[in-house]
Amino acid sequence: MRLILVLGLVLGFLFPAASAYAEPASILVCHPDEPVDQEDAEAAIAAMLRVVERVGQWPEHSFHGRFSTRTAECRQLLAEKRPGFAILSLGLYLEQRHEHNLVPLAQPLVKGGSTERYRVVVQQGKYQSLEELRGKTLGGTVLEEPVFVSRVVFAGSPDPADFFVLKPTRRLLRALRALDSGELDAVLLNGAQFDRLASMPLSKSVQAVFTSDELPLMGLAADKRRSTAKERSRFTEALVGLCADEEGRKLCQLFGVEAFVPADPAAFEPMIKLWNRRR
Repeated sequence: MRLILVLGLVLGFLFPAASAYAEPASILVCHPDEPVDQEDAEAAIAAMLRVVERVGQWPEHSFHGRFSTRTAECRQLLAEKRPGFAILSLGLYLEQRHEHNLVPLAQPLVKGGSTERYRVVVQQGKYQSLEELRGKTLGGTVLEEPVFVSRVVFAGSPDPADFFVLKPTRRLLRALRALDSGELDAVLLNGAQFDRLASMPLSKSVQAVFTSDELPLMGLAADKRRSTAKERSRFTEALVGLCADEEGRKLCQLFGVEAFVPADPAAFEPMIKLWNRRR
C-alpha cells in the first residue's frame, strides 16, 4: 500500500513548469488496492511535495496532489481532469492507456528490482494446489480490478469469475482475518502485501498455492498529448535523483523505496499483449 502512495507523493512535481499555471498544478494519485486515511494521505502528500519542489527547483507550493482509493473515482477523475501525469496501478494503466495516451515514465526500485509477483495464499496444509480451490471463496483488495486479475495476474487461466466465488475486500487485514477464521478459503495478495505477511502473527499459518509471473511495478504514467518529450525527460531525470537527496532519501527509506529508475517500455509490452488478448 505505502509503495503506491509514496509514488504519488514524490511525483507531484511532474508537471509542466509552474509558471504556465494560474493555480498550483495537481497530480492524480490512484491507489485501489486498499483504503488509507484521507487526512493522513493529504498531509503526507503536502509534506513530500515541498521536498520534490526543492529537488526539482520549482517554487514552493507549485503543486498539489489528488488522491483516491476507488477505481471508479479514478476513472472519473482521469476523464474530467485530464491530468498530464498520474500515478496508477498497473491495471488502471492498461485499462486507460489508449483513452489517455499513457506511457510509463518511472518505476520504483524495491529490493533491487522493479517487478512483483501476485500470490494466492491459503491456510497452511488445507489446500495444496490452485485446482483444489475450484468453487471456493477468494478474497483480497486486488479484486477491485477483476479484469486485470483475470487477464494479467492469471493470464486468462483460470478465469477467476468462473473458477472462484469472489469476495472482494477493501482492507487487507480484514481479508487475512477471514482467511484465518475459515470465512475465506483463499486470499489474493500483491507483492507488497505478501511481503507484509512476514511481520504478521499469522505468517507461519499460511502458504501460497499460486504465484504469478513477474509483473512490472507501476509508477508514473504520462499523457503524451499533454506533455512534451523534453518535459518527460526532465521529470524522469529529477525523479531518479530524488532518493539521493538528503531529505528525499529519508522519505524514500520510510516507504521502502530504494530508488526510482526510468521505466522500461519493453517490460510493459507483455502486459499489454495479455490485456489485449481476445477471450
